[in-house]
Amino acid sequence: MNPLYSRSCDTWKTWSSMSKQICALLTLSFFLILGGCTDGPDTTGMKIYRHSLNGSPSSLDPAQSATLYANHVVVNVYDTLYAYKYLARPYQIKPNLAVALPEVSDDGLTYTIRIKQGVEFIDDPAFPDGKGREVTAADFVYSLKRHFDPKTRSQGSWFWAGRIKGMDAWKKAGSDYDKDVEGLKALDRYTIQIILNKPFPQLIHTLTQGYAAIVPREAVEYYGREFSVHPVGSGPFKLQRFDSVGVVLVRNPNYRKEPIDLAFEGYDEAIHGKYGIKEIDGKIPPLVDRLEIHFIKQSLSRWNSFTKGDEIQYAGIPKELLDDVLAQKQPEIILKPEYAKKYFMTSGYENGFVHTDFNMRDPEIGYNDDPQREKMNHALRCAIRYAYNWDDRNKKFYNEMGFIFPGIIPPVVPEYDPDASRETLRHDPEKARQLLQQAGWTADKLPTLTYGGVASVDSRQMFEQFRGWLMKIGYPREKVVFDSYASFGDFNRAVKKAKIKIVGMGWGLDYPDAENTLQLFYGPNGSPGSNNANFDDPEYNRLYEKTSVMQQSPERTRLYRRMNQIVLDSCVTISGLSRQQIFLWHKDVVSFPDQSIVGGFHLKFVDVKEAQK
Repeated sequence: MNPLYSRSCDTWKTWSSMSKQICALLTLSFFLILGGCTDGPDTTGMKIYRHSLNGSPSSLDPAQSATLYANHVVVNVYDTLYAYKYLARPYQIKPNLAVALPEVSDDGLTYTIRIKQGVEFIDDPAFPDGKGREVTAADFVYSLKRHFDPKTRSQGSWFWAGRIKGMDAWKKAGSDYDKDVEGLKALDRYTIQIILNKPFPQLIHTLTQGYAAIVPREAVEYYGREFSVHPVGSGPFKLQRFDSVGVVLVRNPNYRKEPIDLAFEGYDEAIHGKYGIKEIDGKIPPLVDRLEIHFIKQSLSRWNSFTKGDEIQYAGIPKELLDDVLAQKQPEIILKPEYAKKYFMTSGYENGFVHTDFNMRDPEIGYNDDPQREKMNHALRCAIRYAYNWDDRNKKFYNEMGFIFPGIIPPVVPEYDPDASRETLRHDPEKARQLLQQAGWTADKLPTLTYGGVASVDSRQMFEQFRGWLMKIGYPREKVVFDSYASFGDFNRAVKKAKIKIVGMGWGLDYPDAENTLQLFYGPNGSPGSNNANFDDPEYNRLYEKTSVMQQSPERTRLYRRMNQIVLDSCVTISGLSRQQIFLWHKDVVSFPDQSIVGGFHLKFVDVKEAQK
């Protein structure tokens, strides 16, 4: 991006929020106008699809692909062994780089996976003569080992920590890539063997994730720290440009030729017929020549670009405009005729939820060596939860369309309990004040609370609403402060370092199993892992370890619900709400958007009806 333009935007940041939106729009326009001339090739005659996201990744290294934003890029430039069928719901796993589903031993410990032959990494200077070589089983072994090399600082090692035989010993011995791991081997050029310490029914789901993407050792060593912005994969696209405004991906000319079988992918005429998806049956992905993903934080800026007609082709509806765009919100979401004429739409509850966690590593609000203070901290957390007003939060930020539920098992998974007590969702300021008084808290004793978030209008408004609730229970205004970060990546890094007392987060399920949300509170997954609350309860940990080897069953469901109750009783989180998602896209785009499970996996199936003129 032009540095003079960047400085101009920095100056504008001192203006009002309206000026910020103007800056974002001009940034987007700058990106779109220069797209054709800065990338070299003329885009005339190309099929171009312009996607959009409300945030940006800080790294494109699969080992750091901890966000929805990173996954949108990673799963399109790299390969994973498995993927999810494009259209099948509930989600179904299919082979991707693997030839077939794994062969699993009777004891559930040994997985044998064969990969496709003749698949090549893209051409890149990291390889001799710049020619990409064939992907082999050894590349998968190397890629998984990287998560257990301390130098990688992986955010995804929790997926496999303690599960693969010999991996912990390999790490302790110095993470020498030339040394074997007993439970992770390339039996030959195209055969992978994984041996587990104990059964892990979700293993195959983890192999669909961006974390499990296959990278070549040559590229990691050639680019060093720059590898995070210079992906070298074998996926359907290759990176042409990545900056703070967006990414440009172009077709990988050497991507394997595999025609789309819509019946196999889960096509249902009643659901998908109106979107014209039948047109892509038999075509070979990727279906567009150029995929642009624009990072536009402000929802109004995204909407303005979307409705302009010749910029981004996918967006959500800003909450401020829902009444203007929708003819009906409940029980069915319906667009007004003037929008239905221009755009396709799909909607549904997210496969995940939003929640607010307390950092239990912070002795002022979490665990404390003084047993009396720890009891006081528990009462403080419970009081804050009673101060929280879910109905107000839903009304102001989710247009009363979110689904509120108690705990950490969201309604999209079968273990969700529709009959669970909703006591922990109750807004009761008087109860909160009583708890504080009984525990011995006074205004002067109360600790300063840092509420972390990205520096955006919505985040600031959420904080102000939160602070208002706490002031109603006697919390001094000056003791509730907003700790803002320039980007989600910066915020996420602070969370992973356990620097923030109160963390508002959204979690999208990596795979459709409640285990994926329960692991958010498993002790060993504490920061920098996925357990942002740094909750470490012995009984919870024991039950998690017990259920982690169990197949789905009534007994596992009972234990899952018990774990959910432990989290609620500990007042370690304020949870939760599943947001209503509404996706719109232009009618010249053939697509069925999905960002709920492994965000971005659908993009290689997107087609557009006309090439660039």
